[in-house]
Amino acid sequence: MKKRKASLYLTLVPLISFIILFLFVPLISMIYSSLFKNGETNLSLSNYIEIFTNPYYYKSFENSIIISLSASVIAMVLALFTAYAITFFKKKIQDRILVMANLTSNFAGIPLSFAFIVLLGNSGVFTILAKELDIAFLQHFNLYSWTGLILIYVYFQLPLAVMLMFPAFHGIQGQWKESAALLGASPLQFWRRIGLPILLPSIAGTSSILFANAMGAYASAYALTGSTYNLVTIRIGALISGDIFAQPELGSALAVLLGLILIFAMLLNEWLMRKVRRDVG
Repeated sequence: MKKRKASLYLTLVPLISFIILFLFVPLISMIYSSLFKNGETNLSLSNYIEIFTNPYYYKSFENSIIISLSASVIAMVLALFTAYAITFFKKKIQDRILVMANLTSNFAGIPLSFAFIVLLGNSGVFTILAKELDIAFLQHFNLYSWTGLILIYVYFQLPLAVMLMFPAFHGIQGQWKESAALLGASPLQFWRRIGLPILLPSIAGTSSILFANAMGAYASAYALTGSTYNLVTIRIGALISGDIFAQPELGSALAVLLGLILIFAMLLNEWLMRKVRRDVG
């Protein structure tokens, strides 16, 4: 038994080594780098002070939080209706839809932005078609705006939310609805008193994942708007690569604060899920 346990532990060595080299070492290096001001050798909190005193930097956090919350809420609402609708299809069709959702959720970054530019850009297919058909909405739609950014965020958030919410809807058994109907409950009363409380933990967990996914998005926003909009991920990229001159230490400080925000979001999600489960139970 001891030899068997030793062999099992040995199989974990590659995984543990991978986690240490590609997670903890970069994390420690980033935190250490954030404590140095560019050109100085003494440890200090100058980078963090500059972030909180310079409106240009803390505004980037505000913008990222707003766009992440907006896209997550929209995607979550759409996912609730979509995931529920999928449950009415046959098992074979459900599997095909989920495969397509999985593929779509991974279609992000530069290819996604390019696809939207081809379709809805200033010379996009739908934009030109709208001019020919005199469709006012698409004629005045600006893809390179906050609305366009939210649209792209929702696009890659929605399939992920559908995949995460579908098992929760699938777990609501038809017998519960039938029993509620026999007792005189309307469909609205069933969802308000039974269905929604059961779904709340999944909704809380999925919302947290969507928010973290949107906060960390970089390639899609940068490919669409460049440095036009002040988002924290774009600011980090600009400071590391050096649009004007590189400030990797300040970029590391921004990345540390971004990580703290995501950790806080996950802890808040855990607290909400425990509270919801306790209240429902």
